[in-house]
Amino acid sequence: MTDSWDAADRAVLTLPSGRLIRGRGLRDPLPEGPEPDFAVYLLGRTPPPVGWESRWLRWPDFRLPADPQQARELLEEVWRRASGERVEVACGAGMGRTGTALACLAVLDGVPAEEAVAFVRRGYHPRAVETPWQWRYVRGFGRPG
Repeated sequence: MTDSWDAADRAVLTLPSGRLIRGRGLRDPLPEGPEPDFAVYLLGRTPPPVGWESRWLRWPDFRLPADPQQARELLEEVWRRASGERVEVACGAGMGRTGTALACLAVLDGVPAEEAVAFVRRGYHPRAVETPWQWRYVRGFGRPG
């Protein structure tokens, strides 16, 4: 098992299960400390290459994922891998798309969908999840199929 993120790091969201997931803005410099083992980048265009395993989810700024099924599969992979690896979710600024993805991960971890945005705003960033449709996406993420 890989050494985990530092739970005291403000950019790291601690889920109820104890899983730690780092959110960040790609416009900011790479934080000091360990690199992720796995990352999902939420961008409207292909991200630059990185030195760790990563996936790209086409997700334009202020919008929703272009492929909701791919988004669910990637977020489920992030959630599974966070049990023993350092995982990161990131977009341009690290708030809207990243916050939405973190809220969906909180739902996967057992947080009720109606409470997931507030959970992420308390534990990650007070402005996480920026648009009404991102809020609706999180609420819908908690519904089966």
